[in-house]
Amino acid sequence: MTEKMRSLRKFFLYKCLFALTIWNHVSLSVENELFTSVSNDFGEDVSDKNIQSLSFLYSSSHQSKANLDWVVIQNTTESLSLSEITNDNVKKLVALLSNFRQGSRLQNLTLTNVAVDWDALIELLQTVWHSSIEYLDMDNVKQLSDIERRHFDYSGTSLKALTMKKVVLTDLYFSQSDLYRIFANMNIAALTISESEMIHMLCPSSNSPFRYLNFLKNDLTDLLFQKCEKLIQLETLILERNKFESLPKVSFMTSSMKSLKYLDMSDNLLSHDAADVQCQWAESLAELDLSSNQLTDTVFECLPVNVRKLSLQNNQISSVPKGMAELKSLEELNLASNRLADLPGCSRFTSLEFLNVEMNLIFTPSADFFQSCPRVRELQAGHNPFKCSCELQDFIRLERQSGRKLFDWPAAYTCEYPEELRGTQLKDFHLSELACNTVLLLVTALLLTLVLVAVVAFLCIYLDVPWYVRMTWQWTQTKRRAWHNRPEEQESVLQFHAFISYSERDSLWVKNELIPNLEKGEGRVQLCQHERNFIPGKTIVENIINCIEKSYKSIFVLSPNFVQSEWCHYELYFAHHKLFSENSNSLILILLEPIAPHVIPARYHKLKALMAKRTYLEWPKERSKHPLFWANLRAAINFNLPTTDGKTCGETD
Repeated sequence: MTEKMRSLRKFFLYKCLFALTIWNHVSLSVENELFTSVSNDFGEDVSDKNIQSLSFLYSSSHQSKANLDWVVIQNTTESLSLSEITNDNVKKLVALLSNFRQGSRLQNLTLTNVAVDWDALIELLQTVWHSSIEYLDMDNVKQLSDIERRHFDYSGTSLKALTMKKVVLTDLYFSQSDLYRIFANMNIAALTISESEMIHMLCPSSNSPFRYLNFLKNDLTDLLFQKCEKLIQLETLILERNKFESLPKVSFMTSSMKSLKYLDMSDNLLSHDAADVQCQWAESLAELDLSSNQLTDTVFECLPVNVRKLSLQNNQISSVPKGMAELKSLEELNLASNRLADLPGCSRFTSLEFLNVEMNLIFTPSADFFQSCPRVRELQAGHNPFKCSCELQDFIRLERQSGRKLFDWPAAYTCEYPEELRGTQLKDFHLSELACNTVLLLVTALLLTLVLVAVVAFLCIYLDVPWYVRMTWQWTQTKRRAWHNRPEEQESVLQFHAFISYSERDSLWVKNELIPNLEKGEGRVQLCQHERNFIPGKTIVENIINCIEKSYKSIFVLSPNFVQSEWCHYELYFAHHKLFSENSNSLILILLEPIAPHVIPARYHKLKALMAKRTYLEWPKERSKHPLFWANLRAAINFNLPTTDGKTCGETD
């Protein structure tokens, strides 16, 4: 039993020693070879885990090793992010990166706050160039000094993209070509140098593999890449926020870029004023961003003919010229934040599908827009100072009929004018069809006018207004002539007790009964009768008016024959006029025969009124009542005529 125990103890001890030996070997390998040996010997156990940080790795080994000084932001199998790289620790970083040969898993390297001199930067880039790293990002790079021409070996690289942001050069005296040649001849697919106040970039010395160039927020000018024919594979070029001024020069810059598809020239100082200057763009250019420049309507004379997506936002464009070249391939057009007063038509953009005209000066968009642009699927026209009118309502109705193509409806569409409707959403603005349809309004007004004319004509005919107008005119003319002929006479002298108005069919009763009983006997009454007292040479109307005015009373012999007589109507009208003008009680009505109300014509409304309001004498059929009738009639006429020269109404000198 004792021998067995000793054997077990020795076996256990040997295992412990073996384990310690293995652990020490692993630690030294990690320290000296920086994961390379570990990956080869225990790759399956280590590579699948995310190592927390290089600082932790070094602190887990010998404590005698010095601190690396940089800050580890991210460290995974495929990505490494470090900060605070200086001349003091860049050699250690180069040594670290030199272990990641092609085939290693590290693909992404990010370096932030880099402050090294030119030689150290070149050595760092050269080391990355021959490593497994595919994407290198350097942010906030401060190049201290000593920029000189250096040889750079571009062969055998895995790098695909280099991004450098906020590069600051402290060396003021150096050759620009020594600096830019290093970057211009890089054999990578993507290069970004942004926010670095870069004033120029050389054309590559040979056909370049660049497919993506981003020089955002620098100080580049129109001299960039002029007559450069080496960027034949370039597809994307971003020159946003630089100092380009001439749009034609930009077009010539792209003319040799046979593969260029996207160009961003936004936030520059571009303009195009010379109409006679021809532009020459890359035929492959499909997307062009010219927003936030100083372009006017003339920009449409200098555009790539094959462009599919065009942004002209935030310029000084007031209209789209009708004579511009046709852009048959254009599908998306951004004209927001300009000075447009109306929607552009699609006569030159036959393939247009998306249009943005937000924040312009559009008061009333054309209602025929959707007819001229049948392929437009989305229209962004909000935030314009809309004038709520009939034309705008037509536009909204057509938009609804076209399938709701307005983007951000209804929140972005409000009335600006008139003042009382400001802030009202267009969806809540409505006008009647009559107010907006000019043809309908004219037809309605015409119909109402015709109806009004018809009503007035009917009333005039029903009430015999033309007749009354004619009679009033004749009476006025007669009075005027009488006044003109006798201006010294201010008023007529009464010559007769009464004027007799009757129908010719009732003349037998007048001649056999009325006249004999009034003109004979005591209290002789002087009567004015048309047959004996009308003055030859004067018109009938003048005679009627003259006799009525010279008579104290007017006797009207009423019968069915009376209401059928035109002249009896004249005489009644003038007598009635005297009744109101002189405020006298001068009418005497004798009802010779009963008159049914329906027999009296409509124009005899005055007669109806008189018979309804005034007392009339009715001729009795019984002879025994005749004396009383004549007595009442004499009493109604009782009046002492003023002394005259004895002449009657019909006498003349």
